[in-house]
Amino acid sequence: MKNSEITGLSQEELVARIAEETENLVKLRFAHTISAIENPTRIKKVRRDIARLNTEVTKRKAQSATETK
Repeated sequence: MKNSEITGLSQEELVARIAEETENLVKLRFAHTISAIENPTRIKKVRRDIARLNTEVTKRKAQSATETK
């Protein structure tokens, strides 16, 4: 997921994507534990996507906090 796609999402969509990607990460880790998945770098990609989404949520919270002051 690209940063331009992330910035285009609303706050509710960001939270939903974080939940969805976290669930996906759990499933990938479980599948990798049971038997090696074909492309283990997918786990790293999902982790980075979650981090990007969380960063955008934090950035928006900081922006809204400075706007209310």
